[in-house]
Amino acid sequence: MLKNYIKIAWRNLLRYKFVSFINLVGLSIGITCCLLIALYVLDELSYDRYNSKADQIYRVERTFLNTESKSVSLELGAVAPPVGPLLQNDFKEIQALTSILPIGGMTFQYQDKVFNEDNVYCADENLFKVFDFTVTKGDPKTALQEPYSIMLSEEMAKKYFGMENPLNKLLKVDQKLTGTVTGVYKSLPSNAHWHPNIMVSFSTLRDTAIYGEEQLRTNWGNNAFYTYVLLPKDYNAGKLEAQFPSFLNRHIPGADNKAQEWTFLSLKKLTDIHLHSHKDSELEENGDIKRVYIFSIIGLFILLIACINYMNLSTARSALRAKEIGIRKVVGAEKTELIYQFLSESVLLCLLASLISVVLTGMALSGLNLLAGKTFTLNHLLQAPILIAITILPFIIGVLSGIYPALFLSGFQPIKVLKGIFKTGENTFSLRKALVVFQFSISIILIVGTLIVFRQLQYIQNKSLGFNKEQIVVLNNNQGLDGTFQSFKTSLLANPNVKEVGRSSRIPSGRLLDAAGSQINLGNGLAPSKADIKYVRSDAGFIPTYGIDIITGRNFRVGNERDTSSFILNEAAVRVLGLTPEDAIGKPFKYDTRAGQIVGVMNDFNFESLHQRILPLVLFSSTDENGYGRISVKVNGNVQQALAHLQAVWEKYLPETPFTYTFLDDRFADLYKAEQQQQVIFTLFSCIAIAIACLGLFGLSAFTITQRVKEIGIRKVLGASTTTIIRLLSTDFLRLVLIAAVIALPLAWYVMSNWLNDFAYRIEMEWWIFGFALVMALIIAFLTISFQAIKAALANPVNSLRNE
Repeated sequence: MLKNYIKIAWRNLLRYKFVSFINLVGLSIGITCCLLIALYVLDELSYDRYNSKADQIYRVERTFLNTESKSVSLELGAVAPPVGPLLQNDFKEIQALTSILPIGGMTFQYQDKVFNEDNVYCADENLFKVFDFTVTKGDPKTALQEPYSIMLSEEMAKKYFGMENPLNKLLKVDQKLTGTVTGVYKSLPSNAHWHPNIMVSFSTLRDTAIYGEEQLRTNWGNNAFYTYVLLPKDYNAGKLEAQFPSFLNRHIPGADNKAQEWTFLSLKKLTDIHLHSHKDSELEENGDIKRVYIFSIIGLFILLIACINYMNLSTARSALRAKEIGIRKVVGAEKTELIYQFLSESVLLCLLASLISVVLTGMALSGLNLLAGKTFTLNHLLQAPILIAITILPFIIGVLSGIYPALFLSGFQPIKVLKGIFKTGENTFSLRKALVVFQFSISIILIVGTLIVFRQLQYIQNKSLGFNKEQIVVLNNNQGLDGTFQSFKTSLLANPNVKEVGRSSRIPSGRLLDAAGSQINLGNGLAPSKADIKYVRSDAGFIPTYGIDIITGRNFRVGNERDTSSFILNEAAVRVLGLTPEDAIGKPFKYDTRAGQIVGVMNDFNFESLHQRILPLVLFSSTDENGYGRISVKVNGNVQQALAHLQAVWEKYLPETPFTYTFLDDRFADLYKAEQQQQVIFTLFSCIAIAIACLGLFGLSAFTITQRVKEIGIRKVLGASTTTIIRLLSTDFLRLVLIAAVIALPLAWYVMSNWLNDFAYRIEMEWWIFGFALVMALIIAFLTISFQAIKAALANPVNSLRNE
């Protein structure tokens, strides 16, 4: 019996080639979209789960509060260096604890091989008790114990030593220190929330020339140490968190049992970091659970739209199969047998679509990798969830999409259908209309989403940031320039293609994480300010390099680089201090331990991305050459000649340090990479959803026009024009699109309002965006319908009335 069902199903697919082709295309595209999105979602959900004890690992995080408003002022994924050892000492339930410190870019040298390396970390000897690493050379128990020990990833080991055994080889670090290679490990998988290329032993930090033992024990201000605890299996982490307030009161100097008023600690489960953590400091850029939900919903909707198409197109061709069904029933076919027959057709079609979709998915992997920043290969299609989906989906989709047409077609009464009377009831027709409304509702939401994401990205790219980010080259300020920076700067400015040079501790496009207490003299001596003001160390060249406007007052004096008594505030800082720019000039001001006066007020500018509001900011000069981590160079004229000059000067002053640079505008572009990906995805899936929805509308129009053939013939005989017939047939369908718009536009407004809330600076959702989406949907629908409508209007009425 099953063999017979399959044989007849295959014959029917070949017999109705056009309808079968449309169904096959729709389902293949729908399943392909689902597989691609499933790969992305599974990868996002798998982060850090490769660790055998992933469910027991938690990251210790620190949050700072504004003492006046009690609102959150800073959320960090890291803590101060004393926290780790004190936690381990105070809480016996902690089975293991490890701390890592990201060092940033450093120079490593072996013989004549010199490279600048990123993803360099200090890590302690407990690292391997918490995280799963595959150590291929060296002993993981001792590799990170001794000071100046270095572990390399396999890629780094090959880069520096080729086929040599790297163990016990010496690497020079930043031309100052020498470390010994004590181990080699396999790189962490792509679905890890951090990827160390090089790890230096944590004990190296005890060297006073680097950090110092005393600093590690007492510095509660440097919250840059990422600390992880391993808790017992099934332990309630909330119990440990509940003890953190008293822990801070015990250990923070001068806390006076009030630490919770301005700071607190919390725990974040390791497997939640990638999708649920968006702290002001993260080891790497994380994903977003909202994005996972959005993509999952889009994939599901596209598949539903494809299934709806099958229903509509199957019922649309009911006129072609009515007599076949009637004859089958007359010769004894049961309704159940007919249902099995039609379901076998839909399952067979879905099996074919699944096979095609596997091929299409493999072809689309490179595009997905480029779009989502992943590294998927064909092997990822062999994951158990994907294989199960490929196996089961055809049957699930086949039954879901085929059950309604099967019930609908098998319900024909043989006497009526053999006479040519096979019109359906209003309820079934209304269901088909509802399905088309659903399809176009989703399509309109995606059109609106695409337009708003595009407009917001345009706004971001064109909005004035309050400074000029174009043609600024950023260099890492290597400590090798100590004492020679002014000569280095003079050499750079000797070339006409170099306009300005400035130094700073941070540069625009980064985060403002540094803050300290301030005091202001408002007439009764210095008094503590409750304002939360961030700071950046900068020299006199910083403001002219970035083209920042001084509203009132002056810049730092050129040639007086070590003047720590001058402060420049932005407008936001002046406001929170309760002053006007004019009143602020000359006011005595103290920031942390630096005392002096406000000498200038600069305009507000977007130091961070447009996701964040402009924060109060103070600039001051540093007495320490190491206080400036970045050099910013404003170039003009011939950029390539300017870069060649920069490299020549760099190699003159720092011959043993590789020359590397970035452009500031590229750094800002990277801030909105996720939004750019969303725009492409929205556009792509909008086009796919609309295309598949149009197939559904095509099916419904074909069905309806088939039912109204004789009516159209009579109208033409009575004198109705072709235009009148087309308008008559199109009106009902366009009404469905209008109903879809009534449903979709409020939903689109709600969804995109929430999306825009992630930006401190955003566009207004203007009415024309929604109107444009509606007009586009109507035009697309009309063009789809007009093919069938024009064909029916131009048909010879004699052919439709000859049986009357």
